[in-house]
Amino acid sequence: MVRYVIMRLFGIAAILVVMSVLVFAITQVMPGNVAHILAGQFADDATILAIEHKLGLDAPAYVQYWRWAGGVLSGDLGNSLIMERPVGPLIWEAFKSSALLASIAFVMVAFFGIVLGVLAAIRQNRFTDHAVSVFSYVGVSVPEFFWAIVAIIVFARYLEWLPSGGAGNISQGFWPWASHLVLPSLTLTFTLIAHVSRLTRSSMIETLRSNYVRNARAKGLPEGVIIRRHALRNALLPTITVLAIDVGWLLGNIVVVEAVFSYPGIGRLLLFAIERHDLPLIQAGILLIAGVYCFANLIADLLYAYFNPKIRYGHVES
Repeated sequence: MVRYVIMRLFGIAAILVVMSVLVFAITQVMPGNVAHILAGQFADDATILAIEHKLGLDAPAYVQYWRWAGGVLSGDLGNSLIMERPVGPLIWEAFKSSALLASIAFVMVAFFGIVLGVLAAIRQNRFTDHAVSVFSYVGVSVPEFFWAIVAIIVFARYLEWLPSGGAGNISQGFWPWASHLVLPSLTLTFTLIAHVSRLTRSSMIETLRSNYVRNARAKGLPEGVIIRRHALRNALLPTITVLAIDVGWLLGNIVVVEAVFSYPGIGRLLLFAIERHDLPLIQAGILLIAGVYCFANLIADLLYAYFNPKIRYGHVES
């Protein structure tokens, strides 16, 4: 197992190197020029060239990449071209806010998605199953920004129960801090819960029809024991993979929710950087999200092996 983890870590390192090249190449061909933004729309060519030389943007692309990659390897992500502050602390503060929001959404997606999927499978073709199906299809069919707007109108504007955006400070008290997390996390949860509940339902139905479940019923085991100890463990295997993919989705697509709710996370910071062509901020943010996605998949593979002892990393024991 240790050898497998080490090999996967080398694989993740290779993926991140490829991602760094792709991200750098894309930022080089992006329309716009940060020197024009810093100099202003009425600046002359000499001023723009001077700013490009000061920032090192007039060097060949491969030189700029090696400078940036060398800095990343040594822990220096450079300075934001717009804010003139180190990128590392900026990215870290925004990532902590996004990670908190994504963690809350992930826990709710995992819990309610699995519970709804199991209930739909047990009550197949009954009212509960149909209700979960309708709920899932509605959730997966409508984009997250629509639910965000609905949540703001209902809970913030009409009922006035929750704030419509921004982020609270824990020093102001628990509820003033937590109330800013409710609507964004519910929006993310409602969008993702459909995938998990539908997959859990399908996997659970297939497992409940397997021979070992029939044998367990023939032995007279209670239905609750069969579901908890025998069926659910195997039925969760594909769900674990989907949940790992959802981690990458949460951090990659959280930008829409953060923009609607004015939440100061990594998505909103990346949107700010892209609008202003702040290359070090864009490169560091995307590379961080790619790294989180890779490690989430590694954790999913390890959990996959834990829940199914027959699986040994690439082959099935005889």
